[in-house]
Amino acid sequence: MARTINKLTDIQLRSWVKAGKPLAISDGGGLTFTIASTGHAAWVLRYRFGGKQKELTLGSYPTLSLQSAREKASQARADILGNKDVASIKRIEKKRLKEIVTFRGLVTAYQANAMNHLAASTAQQRNQHINKYILRDLGSFNCADITPHLVADLIERVGKEKTPNVAEVTLTAVSEVFKYGQRKGAVVNNPCFSLKASSITGEPEPTRPRLKLSETELRELLPNLHSIGEQNALAVKILLSTCCRIGELARAEWKDIDLKAGIWTIPASKAKNAKPLAIPLHTAVVEWFQELKALAMGSSFVMPARQSRREKTHGKPMHYEQRALNSMLKKLTKKLNNVREFTPHDLRSTARSHLAALGVQVVVAERCLNHSLGSLMEIYDQHDYFEERRAALSTWTSFLLACEAGQEWKTPPHTSHLRLAA
Repeated sequence: MARTINKLTDIQLRSWVKAGKPLAISDGGGLTFTIASTGHAAWVLRYRFGGKQKELTLGSYPTLSLQSAREKASQARADILGNKDVASIKRIEKKRLKEIVTFRGLVTAYQANAMNHLAASTAQQRNQHINKYILRDLGSFNCADITPHLVADLIERVGKEKTPNVAEVTLTAVSEVFKYGQRKGAVVNNPCFSLKASSITGEPEPTRPRLKLSETELRELLPNLHSIGEQNALAVKILLSTCCRIGELARAEWKDIDLKAGIWTIPASKAKNAKPLAIPLHTAVVEWFQELKALAMGSSFVMPARQSRREKTHGKPMHYEQRALNSMLKKLTKKLNNVREFTPHDLRSTARSHLAALGVQVVVAERCLNHSLGSLMEIYDQHDYFEERRAALSTWTSFLLACEAGQEWKTPPHTSHLRLAA
């Protein structure tokens, strides 16, 4: 008869934990739920290896749920069948992890091994919060000595120094470091588990809705861009016409741009969603890039840093600081009569809204912005819509050129195929 497994239920586990009495009950297949005399609940896997009875601690409950414990036990059993002594392997791993018992050591390991899945901009932001706030306040502590109270003090300070929004992402960063430590067996508890940033600093400010610049605003803005400097003016026009993100343009290198073919390829490493995109360029956009190339003075970056101190600080050529454009646009809108204050990212929502108004199909417009089409569509629709995007961006750029020149805009007859069915 096959051995019975999956005997336990979540309701039973919760009731036993609430009772707090020591016990050891099998779920089957060697997986055992235990409660120590201290009340600590944990999962262990009991097995035989080399003729000896052995035991592997899988993790604490409820951090490791019933389902997760079963999955870990199943993987461990497979390893044992593959002639691996999982308990001995774990002891060796724990010995290696002793060097990261300090929180600073745990952070270093987390940064080196657990941030590869993050988008470049998210990883950069997380590292900033770690280096500027988290290590400053918690770096000298041993992981076991960091209590919820210490973390709450950190979050409160960050909320006062910066904003509730920054405090919230800082708490997320601390929690992710401890989760990594739990997965690796370097720490037992996550002191962030019961903390909520809004309870400490108050609710974060609501995200500002994305702004769409109207045709009237574009007709006033575009002819006045020259006042913020040639490089900044060209950047705004390229951002509008290509629908790209400011960070993607700021980090762009000349090797990514084929001016002869009129294609700018954003590699996965520079795209926010880690998905490469080839952007077809209107002839006017190619000319704007050529003007930037003259301004780049041989730099590998399309938009190199204008302040030499940044290159001295980093010891290498640096790209344009994207926050500078935000500052320049803020100053410009104060001088204009009928243009609302906007950010570089609002140029994407502006482009997306006008593409819709120009009759561009939803899928094509979303691909122009390098947005995901959704899991189901991405599985079955592998078409990149390059030629459709070329037609859409050509029409959109022609519209921008008309706005800049103060000319009346009429949809060209050859773009009628871009329109949605009535």
